[in-house]
Amino acid sequence: MKFDDKLELKCVMELESNLELYKVVDFLNKNLKDKKLLFGLTMKEKKMKISIYET
Repeated sequence: MKFDDKLELKCVMELESNLELYKVVDFLNKNLKDKKLLFGLTMKEKKMKISIYET
């Protein structure tokens, strides 16, 4: 990805905290990068959010 590339947020899902979720996000990023998709994971208090971006 180049510096000037933009990320377009496609959707966000909020879930209960699950520390294994980072493995799913890592799996998706490794296997769907050729589809120009990027997955992000954030945690705030006891909630986690998965975000899907298109590059």
